[in-house]
Amino acid sequence: MKSYQFGAYGAPLELAEAPTPDPTGTEVLVRIHACGVCHSDVHLRQGYFEMGGGRKLDVRAVRELPFTLGHEIVGEVAAAGPHADGVSVGDRRVVFPWIGCGACGFCTSEREHLCNRPRALGTHLDGGFADHVLVPHPRYLFDFGNVAPELACTYACSGLTAYSALRKAERWIEDQLVIVGAGGVGFAGIQLARALFDAELIVVEVDAAKLDAARWAGATHIVDARQDDAAKQLKRLTNGGCAAVVDFAGSTASAGLGFRTVAKSGGLVVVGLLGGSLSVPLPLLVLKDLAIEGSDLGSLQEMGELMALVRSGRVDPIPYTTRPMEEAESSLRDLEAGRVVGRIVLTN
Repeated sequence: MKSYQFGAYGAPLELAEAPTPDPTGTEVLVRIHACGVCHSDVHLRQGYFEMGGGRKLDVRAVRELPFTLGHEIVGEVAAAGPHADGVSVGDRRVVFPWIGCGACGFCTSEREHLCNRPRALGTHLDGGFADHVLVPHPRYLFDFGNVAPELACTYACSGLTAYSALRKAERWIEDQLVIVGAGGVGFAGIQLARALFDAELIVVEVDAAKLDAARWAGATHIVDARQDDAAKQLKRLTNGGCAAVVDFAGSTASAGLGFRTVAKSGGLVVVGLLGGSLSVPLPLLVLKDLAIEGSDLGSLQEMGELMALVRSGRVDPIPYTTRPMEEAESSLRDLEAGRVVGRIVLTN
């Protein structure tokens, strides 16, 4: 079994070889065809998330090194344990990676993606920058129909995260939706919003190529956040404010702009993890009757809903480029430098 691992935080990924595991019990061994490269992979390799004000959230204690990143995984079943019911060798499946301990309140209430003792693939246990991965149970495997495998893998994180965030924002969506950030997750949000809602989409970005891609994808309006009057443009397009704003960037600037855009009795859902902090005037929060909500990943049930929507053919693809698995390190560097539109997908 080959994988690309980092042996120290901040260090480059290097090729490693180990015996291919044999599945036992309910385990399923998946031969990996493709794995998406997510911005959270950049943070996990660094070992922290930016909290703003010079503070960092240290996430180094939750995994053993060397470690294999990659949580957007698609492949075919190579072997299965004796109790892995409902799955056969050769089945092509996308993997739900957000696996919990199975015993806590989150797990027993079908919210294992929020588990405090997670066993998530690619973030806590070795993931998909490899040629095989061990999945603990067939319930984490989803049929992706006729979708290209290289696209299907992206639904395990960018698609699922966007879907869950949009479902949270749905109670505020009227005739408009503001999406801040058109990176990998944000672009998935654009395509899913077009499939889910009959609303004008206003996309805000700082990158010209991503703005062009959003226009191509069907955004009703685009706003360049680098312009000094970006907030005024948004107010004008939304007649003073939009009831539903989803921030797929998650930076101090993006969340601040999103907060200034929310209309009375509306909501801001923050999804992205670029990092920073949000300063909120408390009287405005009260007087405008506003809600600010975070959205992390998505549940196993939401994954099933999403994949049913994908199989229906109603979701247009996000832009993605494929690279061989050997380019995992350079792909991380390109993503960190902001040189990626859509998703990079590594293939075996």
